[in-house]
Amino acid sequence: MVGVVETDVALRQAREAGLDLVEVAATADPPVCRIMDFGKWKYEQSKKDKATKARSKTTELKEVRLGRSMKIDPHDISIRLDQARRFLMEGHKVQIVQNFRGREMMHKERGQKRMSDIVKQMEDVAKLEVPPRFMGRRITMILAPDKAKIEKIKQRGASKQVAEETPPSGPARTPQADPVETPPADAPTEQVEAGNA
Repeated sequence: MVGVVETDVALRQAREAGLDLVEVAATADPPVCRIMDFGKWKYEQSKKDKATKARSKTTELKEVRLGRSMKIDPHDISIRLDQARRFLMEGHKVQIVQNFRGREMMHKERGQKRMSDIVKQMEDVAKLEVPPRFMGRRITMILAPDKAKIEKIKQRGASKQVAEETPPSGPARTPQADPVETPPADAPTEQVEAGNA
């Protein structure tokens, strides 16, 4: 804190120190300036901004389609649900989409049943945010991650991994070598000459 100084004097002081004269509050009367390394300050600000961006996690809406029609193999459905589970574990919302083709529109109840089965299968990591609804020739619903349940699963996985990494307690067992068989004294021995082998 130097007090009120003329601009020329402040610039000279900044040059002598090898720093910059930066205006901090332009609206104040008189304007407030600071002698500082402006490049270093900008670099530190960008690092702080990056850290805040990394902390604030953005959630996306991921779409998982259950094939082009209702005729999809149960194995293919399980593969798509594994993918949806991965998205939910990462904290993203998932939109499940089931398309109908041709006469499949006559059996909309099958689509509703499939969606309710999916909700039951995913209830360990997700909660139903938007219930199944028809939009033209497709039925959609949105699942949101259930953070409390996901956290429990992650903690269980971490404790299981720690348990697998720690060696069992107790006396250490040394591997025993296989016993070597020695031939009886009266057994014939084979001799091979070096040149005729």
